[in-house]
Amino acid sequence: MNNTTAWLARRLARLKHTSSSSSTGAVIAVSGVALAVMVMLLSMAVSSGFKHEIERKIMGFDSDICIKPAYDYYTGTSAKNIEFSDTLGRIISESMPSGAVAVPMSREHAILKSDSNFMAVECRAYGVGHDNSFERSMITAGSLPSDTCSDSIVISEVMASKLGLAKDSKTYLYFFADNMPKARRVYVGGTYLSNFGEYDDAVVYAPMPLLQGISGSDSTAYTSIQIEGVPKQLIQPASEQLQNNLLQAYSHGQLGATYPVDNVFNSGAIFFNWLDLLDTNVVVIFVLMACVAAFTLISSLFIIILDRVPTIGLLRSLGASRRAVANVFVLIAMRLVGLGLIIGNALALGIILLQHYTHWLKLDPQMYYLAYVPFELSWTTVAAVNAGVIVGAWLILILPARLAAAIDPASTMRFE
Repeated sequence: MNNTTAWLARRLARLKHTSSSSSTGAVIAVSGVALAVMVMLLSMAVSSGFKHEIERKIMGFDSDICIKPAYDYYTGTSAKNIEFSDTLGRIISESMPSGAVAVPMSREHAILKSDSNFMAVECRAYGVGHDNSFERSMITAGSLPSDTCSDSIVISEVMASKLGLAKDSKTYLYFFADNMPKARRVYVGGTYLSNFGEYDDAVVYAPMPLLQGISGSDSTAYTSIQIEGVPKQLIQPASEQLQNNLLQAYSHGQLGATYPVDNVFNSGAIFFNWLDLLDTNVVVIFVLMACVAAFTLISSLFIIILDRVPTIGLLRSLGASRRAVANVFVLIAMRLVGLGLIIGNALALGIILLQHYTHWLKLDPQMYYLAYVPFELSWTTVAAVNAGVIVGAWLILILPARLAAAIDPASTMRFE
């Protein structure tokens, strides 16, 4: 493709006496490409944003990797607590990638009771090293529990509404430990809201001394060891490596029991499988939008070709090759593709920015676990979509452009 071909394409595209049919074809082409690009970018942004937010909540409530109390394969029973010994800490450190942190955790099931109602809950407490940024991001009133205040808890706004509680309200937690009920008088030190129904209905944050006092364990015994800060792509192989190392340590007599290892992809499998379905939806949308763009481009190019039949005859009579004529019309159509890309990108990025600052597109939290539509789009994705549209449009336009170049110069006289 030489400079003459590009010059002819620019001149033909700028002719002032272009017919109304040709102008309509250009508008259809630009609109089709703009619509396809906008929908593609928005679908990618919604899919990425939705998956990121849901994954953030799942991994916030369930840690990356979890070491559970010792399990006896002969009796099929598990110990109540796990001791965070130096040997266990060393094995964890050797098995995990850099940046991972082992955090002791205690959980106790209880009944949260107010004067008017009650709910079954799971009380959670984290030891030293826990990154509580996720919990802090959900706090709507008050603050997270502190180990220095053993009677303060944080409940969800869902619990507060059902039980008629508010910040600083006095209430009771009833535990069942050592085959007997234990009651604790506590007050609501704060409330949180995650819009994640399964967790908002169950999770209560409590101080570690409260839960260890209920279980009767010492300061080194917990209900599990949570490992945080593991990169997502390394969670599965790291958990398998840790499990193998723990089994080897047990077989060599370094540990007195076998400890099962779990990870967030197992505990939150139902949610991750649900998120995987979003990729299928995106593929379907991409295929539909590609068909829309292809149809509008091909039909618009044929309109432009029919309007330029005399010009095709003139170029062929002057000695222009079929390839040169085909390239002229491909370039004319690609100019329309470029304009459609600009408009489509501008509309998509404008909607994304507007949603980012205003959250005007709302969602039902009970259905989607989010209060608004999340958008997340990287510049790499934008570049890939635009590059794909350009390459795809070029390939689609080759055939109709070659059909135009095959027109016999003598037959064009009837169009005069």
